[in-house]
Amino acid sequence: MKNDRKLPAGLPTFEEIRTQGYIYVDKTNHLVNLIDTGKIYFLARPRRFGKSLTISTLEALFSGRKDLFKGLYAEEFLNRSEFKSSPVIRLDMSQVVTTQQGIEKIENSLRQITIETAEELGVKVPKKLSAGDTLRNLISNTAKKYGQKVVFLLDEYDKPYTDFVNDPDMAPKVRNLLKSYYSQIKANDKYISFIFITGISKFTKMGVFSTLNNITDISYLEEYGTICGWTEEEIVKYFPDHLDDTAKKLSLSTEELIKKMKDYYNGFCFDMGGKNRLYNPYSTLRFFFAKYFLNYWIESGTSSMFVAYLKSNKLSVEQFRNYAVSEKFFNNSTEIEKAKPESFLFQTGYLSLRAGTEEMLALDYPNTEVIESLSDLVSQYILEDNGDDFTEG
Repeated sequence: MKNDRKLPAGLPTFEEIRTQGYIYVDKTNHLVNLIDTGKIYFLARPRRFGKSLTISTLEALFSGRKDLFKGLYAEEFLNRSEFKSSPVIRLDMSQVVTTQQGIEKIENSLRQITIETAEELGVKVPKKLSAGDTLRNLISNTAKKYGQKVVFLLDEYDKPYTDFVNDPDMAPKVRNLLKSYYSQIKANDKYISFIFITGISKFTKMGVFSTLNNITDISYLEEYGTICGWTEEEIVKYFPDHLDDTAKKLSLSTEELIKKMKDYYNGFCFDMGGKNRLYNPYSTLRFFFAKYFLNYWIESGTSSMFVAYLKSNKLSVEQFRNYAVSEKFFNNSTEIEKAKPESFLFQTGYLSLRAGTEEMLALDYPNTEVIESLSDLVSQYILEDNGDDFTEG
């Protein structure tokens, strides 16, 4: 039977995917397990890996949207006799406006996002308080309005800070602002039943990990290694017709196509066992649309923080081939701008884990797309340093 479901490229909204005929790769088994076993979680993943879709799915799940989960693993969870929907506070820090200079304007943007979230929930909060006090009122007043504890979902918590990580004047100001804001989560813990936070790294000085000392970091746990990103088995299961159509376009057999895709787009790994290998969803969907092997991930945007880091550390590509690391690699929590190059490249998705010896793990580039993209970036900053204009020719 022909699969007429659409490719969900650029869609981080679970409701739209499920109601508008898009393909959804079912990850809800992971979410149910999280809810059943704990309260406060953090997930680090590089950009374009499905963090926002995970947040959106959790929002729909806690809101009790049974219509959206028919046929999915979480359908059973919503049908439990003890299930009760919860009010959900969802904050997306990528919406904070940081392009305008001045900490006051950034705080105004942060405050406005908090106020808009309150309005969506039908909750009144004072509008002339600090951003942190506005969040405090949002959490407590939401719990009081609905007569129950709230679910707190925080997406891209570190985005406002990473925009200034290479600005020695603004970085500490933004960090202090976020610290005063995020400290309200712990201060209002009695009103919260579940917390899920996403970002690219653990920033130890922003009031999240220093105050939420009982947070469970699932970023590198094998059981959650596939919570974001797609395995080869999922590609075959959910995209059979797109595989066949693309293979026909490229004059390959489906088996030949999968083998070539594996080399070009597969290979991301985030669990300490080095077991689970993943495709980046963004690159995979763009490939199915265009039906050409191109470097799509890098085209989606490279942060100024990343480029500045490459330049300042004068990194080469070959130095990180089969790069040995121990398990201590995962316990060295530090600010990303002070991280060692191998840690920085891993956090940003340019290096992935590989199984090494019994005592050691290894880092290496996940696939052809990533190593070609990084090689291009390195070549560009070398040309810049030599005074050449790499944008021409």
